[in-house]
Amino acid sequence: MSLEIDIRKKLYNFELNVKINSKCRRIGILGASGCGKSLTLKCIAGIETPDRGYIRVDGKTLFERGETKRGQNLKPQERRVGYLFQNYALFPTMSVEKNISAGIRGSKNEKAERVRQMIRKFRLEGLEKHLPGELSGGQQQRVALARIMAYEPDMILLDEPFSALDGFLKDRLLKELLEMLNDYEGTIILVSHSRDEIYRFSEELVIMDAGKTICHGKTKDVFDDPVYHEAGRLTGCKNIVRAERLDDHSIYVPSWDTKLRTKKNIRPDVQYVGVRAHDFVPDWGEISDRTGFAGEIPVGACTVAELPFERNYYLKSADGKEDICWFVQRDLYEKMDANGMPEGLLIPEEKILFMK
Repeated sequence: MSLEIDIRKKLYNFELNVKINSKCRRIGILGASGCGKSLTLKCIAGIETPDRGYIRVDGKTLFERGETKRGQNLKPQERRVGYLFQNYALFPTMSVEKNISAGIRGSKNEKAERVRQMIRKFRLEGLEKHLPGELSGGQQQRVALARIMAYEPDMILLDEPFSALDGFLKDRLLKELLEMLNDYEGTIILVSHSRDEIYRFSEELVIMDAGKTICHGKTKDVFDDPVYHEAGRLTGCKNIVRAERLDDHSIYVPSWDTKLRTKKNIRPDVQYVGVRAHDFVPDWGEISDRTGFAGEIPVGACTVAELPFERNYYLKSADGKEDICWFVQRDLYEKMDANGMPEGLLIPEEKILFMK
């Protein structure tokens, strides 16, 4: 299944400009609220109409319009796209089983069997006759997902489907969804502002900012090298600061008052460096071999937040303007308690994110 999107749409002072070209079955779209993620899904589903561009799914043109020529624009019901809205959009006067059966094709017996399958798969036993208003938010969401999967569309669009669930149900439902994808041959697009959900779910990742696609590639590759500082922030990097490239192998970070030296070439367009909070290596003076480290940040005044499974240290930067976030896992607690705060934090070269 292939997906080709190149669309533009202007709404008041906001302009959507999205480009996606993928053959993956699981695509994640990550971005902050208001960046155009949901609008992109609505354009794919036919709920909103782009001003120009094209949308093609497995060679089938759902939408195409040029600057002056009006072309193809299939109606939503002709696109065979399943859409899970943030508010679930269940029929309020229909029971759970009737909501799930809506849109299923086949005989009465075939429909009934398909509904029973979805009831079991989404753990809705005993709720078949309940109305949506009698269900919890998590139960409503499972009904909406079951309705989509029962319909067997060519593409499924999930608009932040786990936002209403608690941590346990969210994790379990995501696991079940991944398992169900093994039997689903179409494309599923997940929109979320949760990098953890996106990382677990998607083979390819699209990062959006202010209506535009700023990053697109294999999910792990994007996390390893976001390229743009906004993409780095959205993938969870806590320490992103301006930097001044000195030459092919060195860069100066003013707020840390630190020069970083690397073996690999630093791109000419780099304006920021980032280090994820878990990637610093504490230095108590016992590390003699500094091979592989690009530099070190001295440790000064800091505050600490004690969390159930880690300690978060916030160190004052050299200029005092930005905190340096260092997150420590439990396996280092004993050494920290014995030695106290380290002299500095070493920065492994392979962990540096160079961004523009």
